[in-house]
Order: sequence, then C-alpha cells, then structure tokens
Amino acid sequence: QVQLHESGPNLVKPSQTLSLICTVSGGSITKNGHHWSWVRQPPGKELEWIGGIGYDGSTYYSPSLKSRTSISRDTSKNSLTLQLNSVTPEDTAVYYCAVGIPPIDVWGQGTQVTVSS
Repeated sequence: QVQLHESGPNLVKPSQTLSLICTVSGGSITKNGHHWSWVRQPPGKELEWIGGIGYDGSTYYSPSLKSRTSISRDTSKNSLTLQLNSVTPEDTAVYYCAVGIPPIDVWGQGTQVTVSS
C-alpha cells in the first residue's frame, strides 16, 4: 500500500516561495504507469488540482497556476517536490500529495500552509 507524507513550512510570507516535499513509501515513483499529483483545498472552497509528475518525469500543470508552479522529483529519495512562487494569502490551503492524475487513487494526509505576513 502506497503511503504519502507531505512536509514543509506551515507559514509562508507573501511574495515568497512555498516549498513542500512528499515522501513516498510502499511504492516507487518511477513505477511504470504511475502518476503523482499535488492538490490543494483553500478554506471553504473546492479541491484544486495544481499539477503532477509522471513515472517518466514528465510534468503537467493547471493552466491557472502554471506560471508560478514547479513540480520535480528526487528518485534517490523517492520523493516529490512542489514549489509555488510569489504566493499571496489566496494560496492559503491544505496541500495534498496524491497518487494519480485525477481521478486520484491515494491521498496523503495533507499539510496546512498559511500565507501571511
């Protein structure tokens, strides 16, 4: 059973870069056919897909966030990284790492990130 664990700062200041790591256990991020996503849910709003990375390293981004987002991986650590640049308070959300490009098969527990000065 794949398990996902998100980690990173819980508080980020406006205009700075939000950086999160997803550590994957129970399965390889390079396993053929697997895809991995970052998803967020702002308070009181719907889930929003941010982007993803495939088993071959190919990346995909939501058009609305593409200009500020970078998703990468470290195969030696079996981990994924999300970077979101130039954050504003509107980027405050619970951020999830997940298996799949929607539909999602497995979710991480999520981590709260607040953007505030």
